[in-house]
Amino acid sequence: MYRMTRESASIASGANSGAASVRAPNGRSPFVRSRELLGDTPPGKPPISLAVGEPQHPIPAFVGPIIAAHVAEFGRYPANKGLDEFGVAVAGWLGRRYELARAVDPANEVLVLNGTREGLFLAALAAKNWVTPRADRPAMLIPNPFYAAYAAGAAGAGCEPVFLPTTRATGFLPDLDALGNELLARTVAFFIASPSNPQGAVADLAYLEKLTALARRFGFLIISDECYCEIYSERPPHGMLEAAGPDFANVAVFHSLSKRSSLPGLRIGFAAGDRTFMRTFLELRNVAAPMVPTPMQHVAIAAYNDETHVEENRRLYREKFDLADQIIGDRYGYRRPAGGFFLWLDVSAQGGSEAAALRLWREAGLRVVPGRYLAREQADGSNPGADYIRVAMVHNNEITAEAMHRIVAVLG
Repeated sequence: MYRMTRESASIASGANSGAASVRAPNGRSPFVRSRELLGDTPPGKPPISLAVGEPQHPIPAFVGPIIAAHVAEFGRYPANKGLDEFGVAVAGWLGRRYELARAVDPANEVLVLNGTREGLFLAALAAKNWVTPRADRPAMLIPNPFYAAYAAGAAGAGCEPVFLPTTRATGFLPDLDALGNELLARTVAFFIASPSNPQGAVADLAYLEKLTALARRFGFLIISDECYCEIYSERPPHGMLEAAGPDFANVAVFHSLSKRSSLPGLRIGFAAGDRTFMRTFLELRNVAAPMVPTPMQHVAIAAYNDETHVEENRRLYREKFDLADQIIGDRYGYRRPAGGFFLWLDVSAQGGSEAAALRLWREAGLRVVPGRYLAREQADGSNPGADYIRVAMVHNNEITAEAMHRIVAVLG
């Protein structure tokens, strides 16, 4: 039986901010918990999994030929920093994609990653060594709900995870005004995702600038997860580097080809930003991180120099959200998200996230993730995800439409 251990909120200015601190964060996967919830219950219809955010779009045509052309390079150990050409491609893409105060230095401000998951985890460990010593118990601030690697990184770094509720009332982003000085003074890192997972909220530039100012005032690192940045309905989301000024101080951004290029199995991405942190990060990665095979880096170089496949990818997601607009309509508090490819549906009227998820499987054969499993209980016992389910819009239009109709048929 799952049980969350929690303690009172660690908020320097008092409990009004709603942040929660967990002494020993439960590390169990929300997907494992979802499988346990369903147990041996048979699906009511032929199964459709809408649980994992695994893109199902065709991979770009250039992937196979590039790997084949560089297959001999699997016979050599790659450098942890990445190919020089990879850094140049990433820096060039960042300069084209965002309005930066200056060009990114590929030699000192870019590192290759095996996707963002291991990068985000190890960045937390590196951040603990990078910041000046904290006067009190070091903390890492995490949006709630959140991507599980954030809490794992905080635990690995020996820091207190402080979960910041992201609800409709806060625009599904952490409320920066609710953070007390005492908490910020012991903060090592602040995890932020824009577009957010699971709600698809996008932070405007003023929000990012405000967060950057706090990071510099209190000396913590912003770990900005931007892996959904290329999936949006209207305007391209701003990035944290745009808010960081010409020195990129106190900022590290994390990107991946998993969502941008529909290449989740390639396991390649990058970190970029504050060069002093990148130096510390590379020192850790040289002894602890898996190296990225150079044939995969050559694929990434091509991907970051091509926008045609990204635009097509984005078009396919727009079509699926068009279907959600038509079929879901105004049910379950649905509003088309600004970014990402998830639906975050309010099922409080259907008994909450676990009851709705079980019912959708039992009656409709749909596998979704209960929002409760993507979040942590706050100090007052509430869970920001308890009333929601997350639905991944990763299949083709036909399967997506079928799934949406099943949701409406079951949940009403």
